[in-house]
Amino acid sequence: MSTNQQLPAPNHWADVNAHKIIRTKGEKERYTCASGITPSGTVHIGNFREIISVDLVARALQDHGRQVRFLYSWDDYDVFRKVPKNMPQQEMLQQYLRYPITRVPDPFGEHESYARHNEAVLEVQLERVGINPEYIYQAGKYQASDYAKDIRTALEHRETIRAILNEHRTTPLPDAWWPVSVFSEEDHTDEVDILSWDGEWELTYRTRSTGSEHRVDLRTTGVVKLPWRVDWPMRWAYEQVDFEPAGKEHHSAGGSFDTAREVASAVYNYEAPVTFKYDFISIKGQGGKISSSLGNVVDLADALEIYQPEIVRYLFASSRPNAEFAISFDLDVIKIYEDYDRCERIYYGVDQVKENRAQKERRIYELSQVDRLGHTVDGTPLPQPEDMPFQVPFRHLCNMLLISAGNIEQALDSFSELKPEHRDRARVRAACAWNWIQKYAPEDFRFTLKTGDEPAVVLTDDIAAAVRAVADEVEQRLHEHTEKSLQDFMYTAARSNGVEPVDLFTNMYRILIAKDAGPRLAGFIFTIGRERFLHILRSYR
Repeated sequence: MSTNQQLPAPNHWADVNAHKIIRTKGEKERYTCASGITPSGTVHIGNFREIISVDLVARALQDHGRQVRFLYSWDDYDVFRKVPKNMPQQEMLQQYLRYPITRVPDPFGEHESYARHNEAVLEVQLERVGINPEYIYQAGKYQASDYAKDIRTALEHRETIRAILNEHRTTPLPDAWWPVSVFSEEDHTDEVDILSWDGEWELTYRTRSTGSEHRVDLRTTGVVKLPWRVDWPMRWAYEQVDFEPAGKEHHSAGGSFDTAREVASAVYNYEAPVTFKYDFISIKGQGGKISSSLGNVVDLADALEIYQPEIVRYLFASSRPNAEFAISFDLDVIKIYEDYDRCERIYYGVDQVKENRAQKERRIYELSQVDRLGHTVDGTPLPQPEDMPFQVPFRHLCNMLLISAGNIEQALDSFSELKPEHRDRARVRAACAWNWIQKYAPEDFRFTLKTGDEPAVVLTDDIAAAVRAVADEVEQRLHEHTEKSLQDFMYTAARSNGVEPVDLFTNMYRILIAKDAGPRLAGFIFTIGRERFLHILRSYR
């Protein structure tokens, strides 16, 4: 792409940051966007915010015609410091504290290590939401001595690094501090004392548990690594990272991003990447930051049980990264599905809104899709699909699933306009809806439709007469009614028989679902259908 080619005007925060990267880093053959985490526990939905933020910016760069490399680093050579409360085999895991995470056994017995288990769980889910980064496993990089030269550089600039870190500390680092750590070849922990460095490649350390001294060559050993505040800027330079966001704890004054920026410049001669601060995510009704170590974890798999992959993306694409928000599993789920469907209708021009809002919603919709919309890597717009997929309203779908006792195919059969090519998408939504009903829907939202074989509800004579009037009307003239006219008829039937409408409605719900309230009754009767409704009410006529 030529340097003077006009960039599309940004109308989304991802585009704003794409422009900033290009402007700050200049024209490049390829831009590198990075993210990463230590797999020390369940990778929760708060961690996912960084991953999808990078994905959205990477897509924006591609839409502006740039080549992008999206790196995701698994910091699996970090120390195992604490056993998360939500993990099985707590006592076993306790035995491996201070080991590198890759040497901790998988408590689930499924993978070669604890680290790999946590990595694999997330990698499968990321693919479901259309995120396919290039994974880097840092344990493998360190153990292959790929960073030997960079570790030696840190040792050469030991005092410079200590001075940078001390600027932001209340207690200075001791004179014996080294900008590296070592995993003992004897007991595999990082509980060692570094004794000396020969100024070139040889480092001498002592294992505390045995008192034994060892010499290692940085070029051939895999036991030496850099601490976080040195490792991070080293990898910026090593991978030539152009963009990496970070949580607000890292972006606090004097936090790890500030020190990493200084170390990158002073030690590795590299300008820090473009960044932004993203805020925490909470679970609605729980409050506070999600924490793997505390065990209050909602991960991406949990979210995908309730939300379609596109809607998981939509939650983040429609929220600014620097704004805290809560993942909802209550009745808000219905509104979120409705908001997404509205966004989709605006994208396809079915719903008309003012152009500035339409631009915003169209961009959010593009970025929400698992399969890319928007532009190719040369900036050419991708063709918009001609027909909007059939929308299955979430609330109505829930009612159909409750009526069919969770039979997804039966529930979908009630949507006569649903085309075969859209049925797979509808199945995903239906599975999410049924999961939500079973796990999170309020009790007053759930119901089980009666079969008509249960003991009859005891009715007073006047209420029984009003019920018969409704049943007769449904049998003879349901096809002539709208929901409103049928609702009006039921009010008339109640008053004509000397019954308060609320008492008729309450008893109708008791007859149909053994509850005092439920979905709007007229619409519910249409949903149940004439034959099934009359079968349930046959003993009341």
